[in-house]
Amino acid sequence: MELIQLRLLGFPEFRLNGQRIELALRKAAALVIYLAEAGGPVARDVAATLLWPEADEEAARARLRRTLYKIRIAFGEEIISAGAASLSLRPAVEADSIAFDHACDAGLLDEAAGLYTGDYLAGFALPDCPEFEEWVFFRREALRSRLVQALERLVEARIDGGDARGAVMHATRLAALDPLSESAHRHLIRAHLAAGDRAAAERQGEACVRLLRDELGVAPDPATLALLRASDDEMPRTRYVAVDGIHIACQTIGSGPADIVLVPGFISHVERIWEDRSCRAWLSAVSRLGRLILFDRRGMGLSDRVGARPTVEATARDILAVMDAAGSRKAVLVGASEGGPGCIRFAVDHPDRLTGLVLWGSLAKGSRAPDYPFALTAAQYDLWQQRLLAGWGGPAEIETFAPSVASDRQARAWWAGLLRAASSPGAVAGLLQALRDADVRPLLSKVSAPTLVLHRRGDRAVRVEAGRYLAARIPGARFVEVEGEDHWFWVGEQGALLEGIGGMVSGG
Repeated sequence: MELIQLRLLGFPEFRLNGQRIELALRKAAALVIYLAEAGGPVARDVAATLLWPEADEEAARARLRRTLYKIRIAFGEEIISAGAASLSLRPAVEADSIAFDHACDAGLLDEAAGLYTGDYLAGFALPDCPEFEEWVFFRREALRSRLVQALERLVEARIDGGDARGAVMHATRLAALDPLSESAHRHLIRAHLAAGDRAAAERQGEACVRLLRDELGVAPDPATLALLRASDDEMPRTRYVAVDGIHIACQTIGSGPADIVLVPGFISHVERIWEDRSCRAWLSAVSRLGRLILFDRRGMGLSDRVGARPTVEATARDILAVMDAAGSRKAVLVGASEGGPGCIRFAVDHPDRLTGLVLWGSLAKGSRAPDYPFALTAAQYDLWQQRLLAGWGGPAEIETFAPSVASDRQARAWWAGLLRAASSPGAVAGLLQALRDADVRPLLSKVSAPTLVLHRRGDRAVRVEAGRYLAARIPGARFVEVEGEDHWFWVGEQGALLEGIGGMVSGG
């Protein structure tokens, strides 16, 4: 069978058995691309609406028929199977974007990095097709996010393996992808130092300082400058543990007598969190109470992306794997926001591994029910998700999550960078849908660990009633209502949370 090859990373190119095919009509090219990415039948009506949104049904179908004819003429044969109700590209198709995804999934990071020769459909646009443009945006961001993750892991692997030159190569590419990312600059500084080129490391540090000052009006984080003082104490090394065939990124900091495991909300990145001064100060304070264990849940941050939705059961397995890898027999488990349901599942499944459970700004159910009226309805949740994803790349929804710092330029720049590094709009959509459908209410009465529930009175992201609900239904749980509106635990008043964790650590 003759082979169709698509180059979609960069400006699109089409080949049949190695011979380049010219598709002058952009909507013809868009249709071939969309069918290739779909990997199966696509309804005629979907394709027609996607490419001719302004036309009525009859006109759109007629234009679709003419476009199919032009594709057949360009390729010299029928490459699209056109049924009465659906369209599909014939099976013998290779696309570099799909091969890139497969290489990432298989952990073939060098191969993946080599396949990524440019951003998805760079320079290709259909301004009169907003739904197609939105689909391209989400796909482009997802692929770019996977490249960043692959490069970060390649840099660390090259440094660990003694290949400093390879680390510099990958880190240089990483920094070019997002010049305003301090994390990327730190990777490159660390690679230069591993290569013994201190002058290059210092030049990179100066470039980072200049970019942040000129473009964002902010100073570099002390952790960045600390690298040049040969002190890496500000940020621990990232390690990986495998669970269910997925690699989970984790860190440990501190060496106290007790272990504290922090389970993050829906967004996390174990390296980028250290770039925010307030967050770093909070993490450092907790690490003085005991050994702090951090990790990114599957599908998020530096952990592997996954195709399936990350359930509360999956989060509980991630917690167990990270604890086992860190040699932690028992720990205080701190669940922040959407991390809470997974902690509750873990507390029920592994009560012998807990000395205490702390829930901050958390909830038992992701959407409203007649007996759970203080969450968004499913329809309201979907609208909020659309708003969040539409603002991705910028400081999306910071006014909801942290109103007290929403006007702070440095906080906004950090949050925007964290979102881009942690996930992509398409990838995070599945996680948000899993949260919407989560419901751990039946588990609450089975929690036996000493439990502390804290919630800010004016929390705009998760209403305080959700915290009260948890405390009322977990046997013996204590509820602490904290002043303020911020959902983030590291801004605003933090004393109550630190004292609560300290009390759990000491057994008080």
